[in-house]
This record gives sequence, C-alpha cells and structure tokens, in this order.
Amino acid sequence: MVADGLRVLFCGINPGLMSAATGHHFARPGNRFWSVLHRSGFTPRLLVPAEQHELLTYGLGITNVVARATARADELTAEEYVEGGRLLAEKVTRLRPGWLAVVGVTAYRAAFGDRTAKVGPQERTIGDTRIWVLPNPSGLNAHWSPAAMAEEFRRLREAAGVPG
Repeated sequence: MVADGLRVLFCGINPGLMSAATGHHFARPGNRFWSVLHRSGFTPRLLVPAEQHELLTYGLGITNVVARATARADELTAEEYVEGGRLLAEKVTRLRPGWLAVVGVTAYRAAFGDRTAKVGPQERTIGDTRIWVLPNPSGLNAHWSPAAMAEEFRRLREAAGVPG
C-alpha cells in the first residue's frame, strides 16, 4: 500500500500470520493500529484492515521492514532486520514520503543500527524524508495504552501536516 509522495508511510515490523493469510496489514483482531490511527485523527472513521486501500486517499501508506510472515516478531533474525532496513531505505528514497513512521522502536533500532532510538521524531533522515518511531500497536505491547499510543500518533499527524 504505497505511492509516490505520501505524507506518511507507516512501516510495520513484518506481516503476522493473519496479515499474510488475508493480504491486509495489521489484520490480527488484537492489533490496535486501526483504532489508534482513527483516535489520533489520521482517518475520519475507523477503518478495518480490508479497507487499507482507503489510506492512499488520505496521503498515507503502509509497508513492512521485513516481508517474511511470522507468528511473532521475535522470530526474525538480526540479518533480516538489517536487510529489511536497507530495502526500506531504498523504497523511501524512491517514493519520497514526507515521513517514515516505523511502528516499533525495537524494529527501528535493529533495522537501522540505532541502539539508543526512542519513540518520537528521529534526527536521521532518508533523503528529505523525516523519520518518526511509533509504539508497536500489537496487543502484546502492554507498555502503551491505546490513549497514550493515540497521543503519539497525533503528534506525528500534526508534524506531518495531516488534517485531523
């Protein structure tokens, strides 16, 4: 779900088994991505994974760091993250989104070799594309409440100039 010149290109870690089976990003029912996206004002209504194509009409897209589907992200190897980061940088260079929003600080650290990265805007850029690290919306990430996640997504939305 990508296009040239998006305002924000969201980047998940890798497809889960449900996403791989359906072809839809963040498809597992316990994943909070779609609800947080709506609560933060990125979308005017709650979208379901099967409606992911509608994101393009809002200047948004979705991709992944690693293409291989797994039950859990911890099944990925360090090499897969590094190669995924390299391929993602090539994609971003080609598509030129305003912002790359990596969903998951651990994935960002592994893919880009930045062990000290924290959630929020990063100093690193890819060409003119700025980078924001967002909390992982997986239901397994109990460290972030939906409200706190929505607030971080909202901060990105405002920085990216996406109307709410």
